[in-house]
Amino acid sequence: MVEAAMADTCENKNKRFNIGAGKANGAGAGDGDDTEDEECDVEVWDTLRYSFKKAQAVLDQNRELIKKVNENHQSKIPDNLVKNVGLIREINGNISKVIEIYSGLSVNFSDTVRQRKKIGNRKVENRRSRTEFDCWTS
Repeated sequence: MVEAAMADTCENKNKRFNIGAGKANGAGAGDGDDTEDEECDVEVWDTLRYSFKKAQAVLDQNRELIKKVNENHQSKIPDNLVKNVGLIREINGNISKVIEIYSGLSVNFSDTVRQRKKIGNRKVENRRSRTEFDCWTS
């Protein structure tokens, strides 16, 4: 489910991400350094894909645990009800794992955006410097 959504998103991501980055950073077509941006894009999308897969695996595990808890509850067998305590603790632990995954993803994504912005600002400054230098040498 998540992989299908990521695949659809990945197909169009370069156009949207590069266009958006170009507008935000003052960079655009013909700045000559698209390979670095593309490598960064691949790294960002791989990180997103990995994190979403990891979170989905934990959520799938929780789905199975919840089914087991429901079965135990419906059976009303005392031993099964006691087992539910451990299963519910495991579910809570898994929820903490998912929170950690998404928190890490958020931090990584924010760091990447900040780095992208710095790189874009440096490109703009370099272009300005070259333009000013060209004016003085003409």
